[in-house]
Amino acid sequence: MWLSDIDFRLVVGATPLVSMDLVVQNQEGKILLGQRLNRPAKGFWFVPGGRIRKNETLDQAFRRLTQDELGRVYERSDSRLLNVYEHFYQDSVYGKGDNDPDTHYVVLGYHLQLSSDCKLSPPTGQHGQYRWWSPTDMSVSAAVHDNSRAYLQALPVPSQRMCT
Repeated sequence: MWLSDIDFRLVVGATPLVSMDLVVQNQEGKILLGQRLNRPAKGFWFVPGGRIRKNETLDQAFRRLTQDELGRVYERSDSRLLNVYEHFYQDSVYGKGDNDPDTHYVVLGYHLQLSSDCKLSPPTGQHGQYRWWSPTDMSVSAAVHDNSRAYLQALPVPSQRMCT
């Protein structure tokens, strides 16, 4: 379910949005980031993810978001919940002017470890380009958004990786 632009602007201005972020890690331990095309966090490298829709279960949202953001469907049971995060932005999809709302997200951060034979086909609707980043490079690059960098401390020691 999607709201009209007028209704969504009111929601963004009045409530937190609930979303999922996908911290996707390959067999080499690198993390998939995309360079954001849209506000908030426009221009920054960020993990894939998106909003949870009204009346969408967490499992349905996870399947939809992995398809939309990674180009293939994964089950939420294939991942591990890292934590619940809050993301605050001074801007929104509507801009950064005095009359534009800021954005507040409540984010469920999920970690998905991939095997070497996983081939992803992320679309370029939200991110103009994608790149695999080492955790070390992510931790020091000003081009990586702080909210994506925050996931690094919750990552487990690499273990079994899967591709379904």
